[in-house]
Amino acid sequence: MLGWWGTTVVRLRWGILAAAIVLAVGGGIWGTGVFGSLIDGGFEDPGSESALAAKRIITEVGRQDADLIVIYDSDTATVNDPVFRDAVTGTLARVRQRAEISTAVSFYDTGNPAMVSTDRHATYVVIMLSEAGSIDQYEAVRDDLGAPGLGHQLAGNATVSAEVTNRVSTDIARAEMYSMPILAVLLLIVFGSAVAAGLPLLVGGLAVLGAFVAIRVLTFVTDVSVFSINIITLIGMGLAIDYALFMVSRFREELAAGHSTAVAVQHSLATAGRTIAVSGTIVALALASLLLFPQAFLRSMGFGGMSAVLVAMITALTVLPALLAVLGPRVNAVRVRLPFRRPPADRAATGSQAWARLARAVMRRPVIVITGTLTLLVVLALPFSRAQFSGPDERVLPPSAASRAATERLVSDFPSNSGSAIRVLVSGTDQASAGAFAARIGDLDGVTAAAVTAARGDSFLIAVGCRDSSASGTARLLVSEIRDLPAPEGARVMVAGYSAELADLLHSLGTRLPWMGLIVAVSTFLLLLAAFGSLLLPLKAIVMSMVSIGASFGAVVWVFQDGHLAGPLGFTSTGDLEASQLILMLAIIFGLSTDYEVFLLSRVREEWLRTGDNVASVAGGLQRTGQIITSAALLLIVVIGGFAAGGISFIKMIGIGMIVAIVVDATIVRILLVPATMRLLGAANWWLPGPLARLHRRLAGPAGQA
Repeated sequence: MLGWWGTTVVRLRWGILAAAIVLAVGGGIWGTGVFGSLIDGGFEDPGSESALAAKRIITEVGRQDADLIVIYDSDTATVNDPVFRDAVTGTLARVRQRAEISTAVSFYDTGNPAMVSTDRHATYVVIMLSEAGSIDQYEAVRDDLGAPGLGHQLAGNATVSAEVTNRVSTDIARAEMYSMPILAVLLLIVFGSAVAAGLPLLVGGLAVLGAFVAIRVLTFVTDVSVFSINIITLIGMGLAIDYALFMVSRFREELAAGHSTAVAVQHSLATAGRTIAVSGTIVALALASLLLFPQAFLRSMGFGGMSAVLVAMITALTVLPALLAVLGPRVNAVRVRLPFRRPPADRAATGSQAWARLARAVMRRPVIVITGTLTLLVVLALPFSRAQFSGPDERVLPPSAASRAATERLVSDFPSNSGSAIRVLVSGTDQASAGAFAARIGDLDGVTAAAVTAARGDSFLIAVGCRDSSASGTARLLVSEIRDLPAPEGARVMVAGYSAELADLLHSLGTRLPWMGLIVAVSTFLLLLAAFGSLLLPLKAIVMSMVSIGASFGAVVWVFQDGHLAGPLGFTSTGDLEASQLILMLAIIFGLSTDYEVFLLSRVREEWLRTGDNVASVAGGLQRTGQIITSAALLLIVVIGGFAAGGISFIKMIGIGMIVAIVVDATIVRILLVPATMRLLGAANWWLPGPLARLHRRLAGPAGQA
């Protein structure tokens, strides 16, 4: 089929390029407007008890979470000094006139001592916006919140959300600024030609802009998280460069073999193009598994990742071949002579003998190689056995972030008002019954305090203090124990708060994770079965991907949970891992590791069909693809590294985990483990039961033989 498409691309090349220009312009003008249509958060299960309880709390007793908290302080005056009081009350009198402000409550309104710091040199004001959590309203009023003669800091949900959103945009710009020059130099070294080196960057840019357009369209029908932009840029640019690298390399190889431009395009699409289609579909399906989860964050990452992969794949199969059809031999123009590199045409024609020698050396001692590599990979994965899980909070921002510093100050300087991680809504009862239920909660092990803090009609809100941290197992167990208590007669009890949200999040992820694994494994198996005509190779590919994932997860525990490298990488270790990020990493890393497996095995199969010699086909496949896979891995690491250097801790965690997986996959797995296992399996690598083999040959045809 792709061979036929090669003929079509050559014929319609100018029309395809014109459409690509339209896409680029539309993506640059309209698609980049997606930043204003994205949401923050989305980590909770909207159908969970904690999420439903949070909505009922707002409806029945009023909003409890502040959109904005302003801390006012003075080095000399205390909160009781007239100059301090007049500065705060005067500022509040002014800002209360703003339409964006719903309520603004201070110590001077309530006399609540919890709103005064322990040294009495600071107090805070709780502000509710007219639109809960609105970043636009926060940004409209933040510059008017300063009080004359006093210092001030801003905390609260809207403040953290605004800073996270701004960090995402800043991180993307910084990542592109640093990674693009490095990518350009590396591509120039890989190809030895400025024209060839520019093609992957061009395809990557189109893939990102096209994905922005797709995601902006999605925002009209569903919520999409702001963090999806990071994934779009990371995966879109990374895979587009990978796919372009393979396509351009194959095209140059076909030209070096003496084929005309048209034939070279057709052969490239029938071989490398087919492999790109299989790989892109597998990666997209792996990311599509995130749609199984109800959390808006994971679903957004699924939508964003799928958009990036599919646009990158389509661009590599349409725009890039059209460009190659126009360029022809000029793809090698503007050559750069490097003393340590053979001419591009020679490398394209023969590949590297060093990779073939390495493959043969590995296959001479397969058992030793397999034993050694598996031992190393198990050691790398061991830290994951002690992983602890939590949810996100303000610590996703770097320590230097203003909103994080203000939030941490609320805890350190105002300890009597540190808040409660567990809230219990009791509906349909009276004050006495609600108080009695609070007393029963207070008798539970681990509870430090339980009292009714808000009431309206027959609804009462009980704030529960926990001895341990809100993310601890003790706090989550306490949530279960409260839910198990018999409710007051005729009343309904619902538990909310951070600890309840975390308990519900982990339960939601845990119940859907097996289904995610099953769907990804089955779909990958069937696609690889169709691609390679083998029962064993798809199973082996899945196992190899899990090996890379294990090493990656072990690394993130060692780095992020244990806190190693916290200083150099610029994050704060929380002693646990944000659970939904590991689900996201699972989908991304599985897709990427399978990506390299597909590229290697596709070329090995091509050699197998040509020679029928298992050892020669493995050595020949690695000879042809070893340098390309290594280059692709290095380029992808550069792209990911730009994002791993950003300020959002869990994006940093995803980046580090992906880099570890790519390094393991492109070295230990592809160079050592794959050749060794294929040597042991021998001809069984390509075994397929007779009826299936005949069906596969009929469906694959000549184009399916590469």
